[in-house]
Amino acid sequence: MLSKRLLMVLLTASGIWAADASIGTWKLNVAKSTFRPGPPPVTETRVYKAQSTGVMTTVKTTWADKLSTTVEYPANYDGKDYPVDGSRDVDVVVLTRIDDFTSAATLKHFGKEIGVARRVVSPDGKTMTISYKGINTRGDRVDNVAVYDRQ
Repeated sequence: MLSKRLLMVLLTASGIWAADASIGTWKLNVAKSTFRPGPPPVTETRVYKAQSTGVMTTVKTTWADKLSTTVEYPANYDGKDYPVDGSRDVDVVVLTRIDDFTSAATLKHFGKEIGVARRVVSPDGKTMTISYKGINTRGDRVDNVAVYDRQ
């Protein structure tokens, strides 16, 4: 009886994780991306890891001035607020799943919505595109399309 329950839990969990096409490591393809107002990062790596409570996201970015940042947050695709660590611009993320390849995020700072992002993984699973529209800390409009290659 115990083995049947364990099998059911494993099948259910693997089904949940398999449905998230973003799970894995992604590197920014700067040449295919646009950052307005810019400048773009020099490098960026995103790692999405499945957890029992959703997904753990880690984003490591290096900028032209050699400054590096690491932003992390555990979240679920349930429309609830989740804290973001390592960012001075965003302190809360809200995720929703649109389908197996598409999700949306609302970014907040001090309780105020500052931007929305849409993440789409290509049907072949090799490319991920994140479109972001919002306002930066200087009050400038931001309109980025970041393209990532699966590693």
